Amino acid sequence: MQDWAKKIAAGDTRALARAATAIENRDPGVAQLLSDLGDKQALVLGVTGPPGVGKSTLVDRLAAAYRSQGKTVAIIAVDPSSALTGGALLGDRIRMQSHHADPGIFIRSMATRGSLGGLAESTAGLVRLFSAAGWDVVIVETVGVGQAEVAVAQLAAITILVLVPGMGDDVQASKAGIMEIADIFVINKADHPGVEQLERELHGSTPIVRTVATEGTGIEELVAAIGKCSPNKLKHIPQLHIDHLGIAVKSIDTALNFYTSQLGMEVSLRETVPHEKVNVAMLPAGGPRLELLEPTEPDSVIGKYLEKRGEGLHHVALLVPDLAAAVQRLKASGARILNEPRQGAGGHEYCFVHPASTGGVLLELIQE
Repeated sequence: MQDWAKKIAAGDTRALARAATAIENRDPGVAQLLSDLGDKQALVLGVTGPPGVGKSTLVDRLAAAYRSQGKTVAIIAVDPSSALTGGALLGDRIRMQSHHADPGIFIRSMATRGSLGGLAESTAGLVRLFSAAGWDVVIVETVGVGQAEVAVAQLAAITILVLVPGMGDDVQASKAGIMEIADIFVINKADHPGVEQLERELHGSTPIVRTVATEGTGIEELVAAIGKCSPNKLKHIPQLHIDHLGIAVKSIDTALNFYTSQLGMEVSLRETVPHEKVNVAMLPAGGPRLELLEPTEPDSVIGKYLEKRGEGLHHVALLVPDLAAAVQRLKASGARILNEPRQGAGGHEYCFVHPASTGGVLLELIQE
């Protein structure tokens, strides 16, 4: 990955695609790549809403509007996962093929792979990548969501909730969930009956824009509304995900015989972390992973754990968007931090929080 940053900065979309794949696969070196790219900030838009409201067509038209202003646009389209392969069904990319020859638009489809909230687990990493790579606008289109799936609010600066006429009952049912995260309401398919009734249901201070995305109607008004919009109400709330469960074992090879042969799981990473005196094997399990930990020395942390307690669950690891801020906040609250952030398996920064502060579980925090 050493030369990827230069290639991406020079506009090499193949290098950008490889970097996106590396983020999805959690390859070692990703953190350094993002650091090398710098700290540029794109306008991040979240487009969400129930299935069938025309999100993809709206995103397609919105991207074209920004391109007419001379801005570059990266689109992250989160698709449902295939039940057979776990990959993205790629419906959104198919619907946006009109942009395939435009170097100023980059479309990345990704599968949810069991993650909840309308996003995939590595969506935040792709947003950081495209922002750091210098794209002007990053649009995140969620998979069709329900009322409780509000993860996009923690990721996007501005969240656009797309609805269609005839959704009055659904609006009432969603008042305490997805409706609260919207910075802009878009009533798409506004040429259908029921627009006025839906607007009445949406009464409040949040801007409402009518569109007919298939015809391009209302897109200019939507871009104008975005330009006047304040950041999302929930953006300050940190978004946490379970990254992995750490399991202490006497022998990784013996343990893998069970997980790979009996459960059919695959190993995505094997490495030794010298300063921790531990061998590591990572096994994806949908979104989160299992981390098998084998001591290389009896006096290591894992070696002592095995001597005292035997094999079993060692820790739970959470991904956090800002590790330094999380550590500072925990220290201020009196939590026992066992180490300052440092590099571990896979090249990611991490630290541990003592079980006395977490209710009895050793907690690892990992920089997303």
